[in-house]
Amino acid sequence: MRIERVADGVHLVTGTNVNWALVAEGDAVTVVDAGYPNDGSDLLASLEAIGRAPEDVQAVLLTHAHLDHMGGIPSLLAKHHVPVLTGATEVAHARRDYEEQITPVQMLRQCTHVAGITWFAQTLKAVLPHARMSVPSAAPVPFGETLDLPGSPVAVSTPGHTSGHTAYVLEAAGIVFTGDALVTAHPLLPGPPRPQLLPDVFSEDEREMVSSLRALAELPADVVVPGHGPVVRGDLDEIVRGVTAGR
Repeated sequence: MRIERVADGVHLVTGTNVNWALVAEGDAVTVVDAGYPNDGSDLLASLEAIGRAPEDVQAVLLTHAHLDHMGGIPSLLAKHHVPVLTGATEVAHARRDYEEQITPVQMLRQCTHVAGITWFAQTLKAVLPHARMSVPSAAPVPFGETLDLPGSPVAVSTPGHTSGHTAYVLEAAGIVFTGDALVTAHPLLPGPPRPQLLPDVFSEDEREMVSSLRALAELPADVVVPGHGPVVRGDLDEIVRGVTAGR
């Protein structure tokens, strides 16, 4: 686990090849995403590392219901029951009424090179034996409204990676949590970290994801906290144009 201070009260935490974020105001905390199932202990440890406890968490904001983003939620809920909020379409995904997730066969197809084999092994270790987990308590978050939570986040609909993918912006701080709509690194992506899309095997509709990114470009933010990879800072419109050029 690695913790990075992004801004006052905002920390990026990296678990097993995935990020979550902690947004603190006073003693209260908003958690954005939660890592893999076996990152649950690290999620709790990250709260302790910033001087907070599970009882201080006011809500979990879920960008999408892939196992690497919602997996740690049960560990938190076992300590302290809090609302888990995500896009209305993604609620059913979190409850596993339907599933949009890379399949075991698709995962095995990534094992044609060392990076793919390493990623596959790390993923199995981070998931098993919890591959069939769900979050039955997930509830819809209103879009475009300032939430009464630490950081005053606003939910933004960003479908494409999953049908109900949601980003969250802290307007006063100029920070946007992009989940997997926009990342900066991943074990299956070549080259140094930079703003980019995940490999298309992970996403439901890349064309829709590109449209969502163009909508993100209009947000009042200049700090991108992605679901995978390091933080990137700069003009958001310019960042998005760099990713979507030619698409």
